[in-house]
Amino acid sequence: MAALDRGEIARHVPPKQPARHENNKLETLATRLAILPFPEIDPVIVQIGPLAIHWYGLAYVAGILLGWFYARRLATNAALWRDDKPAITLQQLDDFLLWAAGGIVLGGRIGYILFYDLGSVLANPIRALEIWNGGMSFHGGFLGTTLAMILFARKNKIAIWSLFDIVAAVVPIGLFFGRIANFINGELWGRLSSMPWAIVFPTGGPFARHPSQLYEAALEGIVLLSVLAWFIYRRYALKSPGLVTGIFVLGYALSRIFVEFFREPDAQIGYLVGGWLTMGMLLSLPMALAGIWAIARARRAAA
Repeated sequence: MAALDRGEIARHVPPKQPARHENNKLETLATRLAILPFPEIDPVIVQIGPLAIHWYGLAYVAGILLGWFYARRLATNAALWRDDKPAITLQQLDDFLLWAAGGIVLGGRIGYILFYDLGSVLANPIRALEIWNGGMSFHGGFLGTTLAMILFARKNKIAIWSLFDIVAAVVPIGLFFGRIANFINGELWGRLSSMPWAIVFPTGGPFARHPSQLYEAALEGIVLLSVLAWFIYRRYALKSPGLVTGIFVLGYALSRIFVEFFREPDAQIGYLVGGWLTMGMLLSLPMALAGIWAIARARRAAA
């Protein structure tokens, strides 16, 4: 038989296959990367007897206090306001802090009951006081805070749109901490996912899910706060009353609608239409329209 040269030998010898144990290692690594364990963080920070401090409660406190601090910075920077005259004094801002807290908590809880849990509360009215059963609704908190702002502005003779603006500028701070608290509590998780950053939540079954709370913290918190700050400090948006409010409302609505495609709908409601429309989307649509209207109104008034 004629001898084969090296090229012929190379063509006749099949390529070397990776060992089976190497394939198994790769599959195991991919599986581990695709299913991240939920971080073991106790929802209770510290407990002394019956008194317990929860991350969720701390998130509300941190959001309100840091928002108040940022609002004071805005109120003392005269160059940001029309005619270099802030629309609200520091004393008025301090007084409004309690009104804002009441609007957020009462509106948030009542909103959740009306939008997501009315049937259960009607069957068991005491459930309305059980904040740990369901929690709060942003859309309800938004309406409650809006009512508080209207009443406070009329009482103290403050330009209502300017009060809206300064509050809207700081709300993303609270949204960021609130969504982080949702993640720590292992609640409001996302839909099933095979993405590398998907997480198996303790209350979400054995399957990996989108950490939709972190998506919301990023979009509704960090991104929206940055966008508003750019408009305030670079485009002097506070000089056009209502512009910051419109940008916030529109920005939140678009962020929420986007994240709803990754977030699991509330079990007691599910999808409203076609296996994709959720209550969060439905409540955000009129917000988007209101935001567009507020931006257009502010631009017309400034023209």
